[in-house]
Amino acid sequence: MSNSLKENICDETLFSSAFNKYSKELHNFLYYKFGERLNPKDKVQEAFIKLWQNCAKVTPNKAKSYLYTVANNLMLNEAAHQKVVLNYQKLPTKDSTNENPEFLLEEQQFMEKLQKALSKLSEAQRVAFMMNRIEGKKHREIAELLGISTKAVEKRIYGALSNLREDIKEI
Repeated sequence: MSNSLKENICDETLFSSAFNKYSKELHNFLYYKFGERLNPKDKVQEAFIKLWQNCAKVTPNKAKSYLYTVANNLMLNEAAHQKVVLNYQKLPTKDSTNENPEFLLEEQQFMEKLQKALSKLSEAQRVAFMMNRIEGKKHREIAELLGISTKAVEKRIYGALSNLREDIKEI
């Protein structure tokens, strides 16, 4: 073999021998460290795909450390993702509440009134109000986005609130 083939692992025979040599060992490492739940077989495959994609940058003597680093990082990312999924599943859903049907009906009617009242607002009032109350933007931010003064934003939001109070007596 010439020196140019030994400079990286892009040669198919080198890559194939690296796969045969390290894949089982890498799978066992990931399995023992993280368990079967995070699918170590897939992470081994992904690590070898990344090795092939970056084969020009990896020398044969660095291939093993590259594979282990990539596979370990993939597993850590998957573990972090699973934590997010688990935390999201713990959040109470609206369907799981013990609210009575009367309350749910009243809530639905109120939301319909609110939507109707919001549609009656002028576009300028509605935009400023929604940016402030829904998106949580400050008056200064809204003014910069709309290209108006903060006093104009305050006036639009105050007008929106006044109109909403008038249209919806429960507010």
